[in-house]
Amino acid sequence: MMESPMVMENFVEIEGRWTDIEKIIKRSGPLASPDFVPDTTEAPTIKNGLQSDFKVLVIGAGGLGCEILKNLALSGFRNIDVIDMDTIDVSNLNRQFLFRRKDVGKSKAEVAAAFINKRVAGCKVTPYKCRIQEKDDDYYRQFKVIIAGLDSIEARRWINGLLVNLVVKDNEGNIDPLTVIPLIDGGTEGFKGQARVILPRITSCFECSLDSFPPQTKYAICTIANTPRVPEHCIQWALIFGLEDKSIPKPFDSKAFDNDNPQHMTWLFETAKKRAEEHKITGVTYKLTQGVAKNIIPAIASTNAIIAAATCNEAFKFCTESSGYLNNYMMYNGQSGVYTHTFEYEMKEGCAVCGTNIVTYAVEPKTTLSTLLEMLANDSQFQFKKPNLRSNGRNLYMQGILHESTVPNLEKTLEELGVGEGDEVTITDPSLPGSIAVRMRVNYKQTENK
Repeated sequence: MMESPMVMENFVEIEGRWTDIEKIIKRSGPLASPDFVPDTTEAPTIKNGLQSDFKVLVIGAGGLGCEILKNLALSGFRNIDVIDMDTIDVSNLNRQFLFRRKDVGKSKAEVAAAFINKRVAGCKVTPYKCRIQEKDDDYYRQFKVIIAGLDSIEARRWINGLLVNLVVKDNEGNIDPLTVIPLIDGGTEGFKGQARVILPRITSCFECSLDSFPPQTKYAICTIANTPRVPEHCIQWALIFGLEDKSIPKPFDSKAFDNDNPQHMTWLFETAKKRAEEHKITGVTYKLTQGVAKNIIPAIASTNAIIAAATCNEAFKFCTESSGYLNNYMMYNGQSGVYTHTFEYEMKEGCAVCGTNIVTYAVEPKTTLSTLLEMLANDSQFQFKKPNLRSNGRNLYMQGILHESTVPNLEKTLEELGVGEGDEVTITDPSLPGSIAVRMRVNYKQTENK
């Protein structure tokens, strides 16, 4: 027989709902933090923190995000924000269980939030249908912890760089712990998954392990811009240059391009096809355009559930101090059984985000700027998407409105561009927050006489 409910804060709270959680927060144990103070009936400090004080941000409302939101709400968290720029597609319904067929075409964040708010009494999930880059620093400073359930390396790099940049140090280099916002990152691919805890400026950051990810297929910028040879070059041209070209009409804002939007993808296909026709290239199809524009990652519901549980478990431990947190990387493989392995990913010396930001590159004086760009594109430690290069107060190569004026530099050598021995080249990229830049110190190596 169901217990009688009691009324709290204008909603009906079922008596005994949080019994399992109270078993953890009302008693200590060997794994609890030294600062852990169990809740009492008279002073439910931890419970009140979960339900009132601790604000959590979930980035992504897809396969992982739906599971994460559900887990947080059922773990006692009531103050949750969720950001996702995507809309619901029919293909999402087999694993993103907060959505129904009637929701197809609607905002993932808004539908997911409405579902949780209706199902879990007292929980307030606030949705935002936007890009994470559209929020300012003050928005992110308000959260106790941030959980990322993303399928984009670029988005992970951006939020990682932002949180590293928010950490405040005093004149002696000591970190203000109140400015450290933990980032809990989850990711899945088929039967494989990973959960990771990142404490900005304390543990290794996401950028430290970037070279462990296989780099996406890259094409030389100069080839795409001037001498395309294959259909993929034309599609990349539409993505890189077509979106920025104001002379090419678009039925949408180029800054809001969404590769999940059929209208946007149709424009991309037609633009790439026209480019191909101009250069007498065949083979540009809508399917190929989709393949180049987006990486389709296989998803399995059970893997999402396991990884989401792992990330939410870490968030609960951070906020309650009921147990030590993960140090700092857990991988899971369910291909032929259940295998997990936990290890500490160490900070990378010279990391572009949490390190010195200076990377020394050995190049010949006659190296052209286009060759340098190709080297950077194929370097697994960077994986830049649309890099902008400056040196000695001069724009070497820029995207957007300055593209036309800097394209001629692609065929010039570094020597001709005035980049000398020991000079620094500042590189910015959309995958990094605006205030973060990689400084590449040029180190000329002399070609041996033969």
